[in-house]
Amino acid sequence: MPRAVLRYVTHRITQHPDTDVTFEAECLRCDWSATPSEDGAAVDIECMGHTGRTDHEGFRRVCTSFALVVRAG
Repeated sequence: MPRAVLRYVTHRITQHPDTDVTFEAECLRCDWSATPSEDGAAVDIECMGHTGRTDHEGFRRVCTSFALVVRAG
């Protein structure tokens, strides 16, 4: 019976250095959505403005980043 040699390598995950985090939001009551931005506060302000105009209070917020897995060490 053949023998197997197992080697374990530790990895870590980080944000990809050539990309930025993107923030998005969409209203849960209508088709409105905020302009995607690298500034999360700007997206939040758009949501608050939408609430002021429509009284819609619920939003789905998404934060997107790209990950890179590398060997540790």
